[in-house]
Amino acid sequence: MLSFLTGRQRGNCEGTSRRDFIKVGSLGLGSLALPDLLRARARANAVGETTKDTSVIWVWLGGGPTHVETFDPKMTAPSEYRSVTGEVKTNVPGITLGGNFQRTAAVADKMAFVRSFAHTNSGHGGGTHWVMTGYDNRLIDNGGLPSRPGMGSIVSRMRGANHPVTGMPTYVRLNGIGSDGPAFLGAAYAPFDPGGQAKRNMSLVVDKLRLDNRRQLLQGIDNVNRSVDRSQLMEGLDAFEQQAFNLVLSRSQQAFDLKYEDPRVVDRYGPGLGQQLLQARRLCEAGCGFVNISYGGWDMHGNIKTSMDRRGPELDRAIAALVEDMSQRGVDQKIMLVVTGEFGRTPKINRNAGRDHWAPLSTLALAGGGLNMGQAVGESAEKVDVPKSTPISPQDLMATVFHVLGLNRRAQFVNQAGRPVYMVEGGKPIAELV
Repeated sequence: MLSFLTGRQRGNCEGTSRRDFIKVGSLGLGSLALPDLLRARARANAVGETTKDTSVIWVWLGGGPTHVETFDPKMTAPSEYRSVTGEVKTNVPGITLGGNFQRTAAVADKMAFVRSFAHTNSGHGGGTHWVMTGYDNRLIDNGGLPSRPGMGSIVSRMRGANHPVTGMPTYVRLNGIGSDGPAFLGAAYAPFDPGGQAKRNMSLVVDKLRLDNRRQLLQGIDNVNRSVDRSQLMEGLDAFEQQAFNLVLSRSQQAFDLKYEDPRVVDRYGPGLGQQLLQARRLCEAGCGFVNISYGGWDMHGNIKTSMDRRGPELDRAIAALVEDMSQRGVDQKIMLVVTGEFGRTPKINRNAGRDHWAPLSTLALAGGGLNMGQAVGESAEKVDVPKSTPISPQDLMATVFHVLGLNRRAQFVNQAGRPVYMVEGGKPIAELV
């Protein structure tokens, strides 16, 4: 047997098995995983569920990033509310960012900073579920399971689990986020995780000559019945088998490995988060539709200035490098960057010089995706505590993602109660962006 990825099983927060294996079996491939996944993708295309070859890189600032010290410093507010890291001017007149974001300020014309993003669940688990799925779930913080699929899993369900040409998984998680799984959509649409043994096995472990011999034998067996196959079923089967072979033999898996990237580009992104963002860009260019990246450490209840001085610069460097890189490569029309977290932080500094949980105004920035950039969307109130303009909800963000990916916002799938439910019920794409 040729193992393309590991076959190990590991439970995720939905209680399902992670889809971290694709195997090409001993002789024929028709009944095995990869061709089936490719068929699913083709069926999705056939019924018009996707019209764009676009992608999303979803950067999750776990813990709840401060909206004030990141993208809405509000230096006109009273001193106990305004950014404790000060502000920096951007290259867009009238827009400033928190003091740690000098590099991001230099690419602000290629970004949009949403200053009226809000919901009402200030629990880590509940806020995460709401932003990741578009729906509130008050049971999450008391041990409940996700009741709705995450956006990446919805993309995988609607597009099919693999790209029809490259075989690249549609949905990849570079590290996990709560509520990022398929829920009632099923384990087939869980995120692909390239870590550990899966990554080590992402190479051909059967000699290419032997693989070619197997392919020839398979073709020979198929040819026996070709003359009597009047339904063209065999021709269709052959197409999926060929795609399966092509993935194993192609360079698609090289997208996961930065040794194939220009070292100067690698250096520009920086370590840690930067390397993950670079890998995400490479995956999207190879056909991935949705990449999750978690960058935690934002639960800053005390001494927020010290915490921001430690955490902010790496985020600043990585975001700026990706935004600039996407523009230079001409993929900013096809790849959308989302930077958010489960909620913002309290507008008033607490007695520990930090900020606490605060969902009524939350952090959100975007880039690329063919959207209208170079602007601040919405406005916060005087004390940067609630939206002054019309609030933008997680469902609006979800609808914007669907718009970029060319997905039907009115799509329905059957939930765990056996009822068809909409993936987006009331959200609309953010008007200023589309």
